Amino acid sequence: MISKIVVDASIGISWVHPAQATKTTEALLEEVGRGTRLVVPTLWLTEVANALLVLERRKKLKEEERLQALTTLGGLNAVVDESGHCFTFTRVSELAVTHGLTVYDATYLELAQRERIPLATKDGAIRDAAAKIGVVVL
Repeated sequence: MISKIVVDASIGISWVHPAQATKTTEALLEEVGRGTRLVVPTLWLTEVANALLVLERRKKLKEEERLQALTTLGGLNAVVDESGHCFTFTRVSELAVTHGLTVYDATYLELAQRERIPLATKDGAIRDAAAKIGVVVL
């Protein structure tokens, strides 16, 4: 069992929106159910809440489903990295420039690198950048 993982918003959404789920994301959620701790930047909360709202506005979720998704994800007891914002103008920005990522995406990469824990993402560019800097990707 993996003790901790950083998950990005794409993974969080896949856990509550069946159209986004894959066998891999379902297996990750099972790991969380067995005790793997989620570690997320504060940005994750905003990104996930916004993505769910966009899905509702596009009529891909009903309001009740969005609210249930927020409750479900909130119940996962993720460890929120409260200090990560201190690195936005330095390490995060450098990672974004070096690997052609958005600062948002580089935030997850920096957290996984700093904490030396695996990163779970569906995003190909983040996966590629992680491989280049030695971050394990699930």
